Amino acid sequence: MKSFEESALHPEIIHAIQDMGFETPTEVQSKTIPFILEHTQDLIALAQTGTGKTAAFGLPLMSQTDIENAVPQTLIICPTRELCLQIEKDLQHFCAYLPIKTVAVYGGASIDIQLKALRKGVHFVVATPGRLVDIIKRKRINLSEVENVVLDESDEMLNMGFQEDIDFILEQTPKNKRTLLFSATMPSNVRRIANKYMNKPEEITVGSKNAGADTVSHHVYMVHSKDRYIALKRIADFYPDIYGIVFCRTRQETKDVAEKLMGDGYNADTLHGDLSQAQRDYVMKKFRAKSLNMLVATDVAARGLDVHSLTHVINYSLPDDVEAYTHRSGRTGRAGKEGISIAIINLREKGKLRQIEKNLQKSFDHKQVPHGKEICHVQLMNLISKINDADVSIDKIGNLYDTLLESFEHLSKEELIQKFISFEFNRLLEYYENAPDINVSGNARSDDRDRSKKGERGRGHDRGERGERAPKQSMRNDNYTRFFINIGKKNGIDKSGLLRILNQHVNDRDVHYGAIDILKSFSFFEVESDNIAKITSSFAKAEHNGTPISVEKAQSPQGKANRGSKNDFIKGDDFWKQKRKKNKPYEQTAKRRKRR
Repeated sequence: MKSFEESALHPEIIHAIQDMGFETPTEVQSKTIPFILEHTQDLIALAQTGTGKTAAFGLPLMSQTDIENAVPQTLIICPTRELCLQIEKDLQHFCAYLPIKTVAVYGGASIDIQLKALRKGVHFVVATPGRLVDIIKRKRINLSEVENVVLDESDEMLNMGFQEDIDFILEQTPKNKRTLLFSATMPSNVRRIANKYMNKPEEITVGSKNAGADTVSHHVYMVHSKDRYIALKRIADFYPDIYGIVFCRTRQETKDVAEKLMGDGYNADTLHGDLSQAQRDYVMKKFRAKSLNMLVATDVAARGLDVHSLTHVINYSLPDDVEAYTHRSGRTGRAGKEGISIAIINLREKGKLRQIEKNLQKSFDHKQVPHGKEICHVQLMNLISKINDADVSIDKIGNLYDTLLESFEHLSKEELIQKFISFEFNRLLEYYENAPDINVSGNARSDDRDRSKKGERGRGHDRGERGERAPKQSMRNDNYTRFFINIGKKNGIDKSGLLRILNQHVNDRDVHYGAIDILKSFSFFEVESDNIAKITSSFAKAEHNGTPISVEKAQSPQGKANRGSKNDFIKGDDFWKQKRKKNKPYEQTAKRRKRR
């Protein structure tokens, strides 16, 4: 199938995908669409993430839908709500000129709205396993007329522990249905599902099984564990136009890394399972608009994200399952574009890297973490390139142009360039002036104990690296001023959330933040003292969820702006801490009496 017009797809569906700008099918689509249209046989399709699998099953199944019978005819099961929403959105685009009804059924949203949509009648149900099981047990969905079941991202569903839910769901569907299994990899647990629920399936493989995409380059940087975050920052600075996902192993790690990045002035945010749907939507809206350069996420949270043109995927920590690396790297290098997948590893992880290379059927290119001079050179050349490419319109500049000429007429060309570079890069040059070499040779000792716990504490907050400040150290730093803000945990705020609010209102990457303390009704944060006026003015009329935001310098007992010890603060919960401390002997005595 060389074009969609050559296929037996419904004419109105071809019309819709042409409106979307699609003319030539991808490899998986050209192989899968004719098969589904011409056969009723079960199918296993193995293809990398981002190769157009939704269209590969969605287009032919919609062409075969009985529009007059508004009952669930096709059931699509996928691992996450993001993927669920994306699939349903794509289906709606495909049937723009047909009265085919779809519904997305997933957790984290009102079940009543989803049940109402089901009652009205639907042809396609796209669901996550947990929510669908809930609706089945409530007897609010009838799957007796389902003709097609699609298991999308099957390997990931099983990795997330949905085996029992999938078994339960499939048992509710007719035995004579057609099952279509789509997956990026084919581990043994996916093969067991195929053997149990599929009848002599045809197998279509695009590329090699479990192999990575040819458009993705794989780089590895080897450092000590304690230098992993420093390496991440240097890599981000070395790629000024980076637009990528930073993968972490746990939710807590994503929070920690994102907080550090935001505190250091990077356009970053986090995506993990603790966020509400509204928070996730807000973060994704900013990321899609490229207001964020980096999204820090777990594997689960990043599944099914509808994000195009990612330049990089960075593995801050390698996944526990080596096959998950294939999914991560598949987020970049899509639609024929080049992409880079980076792994930051320590010496202990050399064995796992070899396993990933074997599974991926590709070798990693071992890179050196860039030094300060390299980074400054790249940043300067990037800025020069942007200036050279800038569109110049003297008409729009108007009288300002003459003013600029007069302002700089006393400077020679060389002096103007020197001042320009100094103004733009002094901070960066100072930051990297004494930055140490953090590269580790692959031939070094493999125990990677980071020398010692004492050494890790000693160098973990390297003065030569921006943002490596421990809270207690930062609070004693005379270069920082502590601020009070009247929102806290009861407002749904954590450290990441507060940094997000600060960056949103201050909107200046050169403003760096120190220690942050989130309390019940309010919070404290530190900022470089040169930015006091900017902080105060930025929140003059600010609100958070309808609550006016009040920001002011934290006061000492003498009424002076405090830059010193934490114990000097009388505002907020420190007052109550002191009060509880005085009452502690009485409280302990009362507890002993109660036990008696």
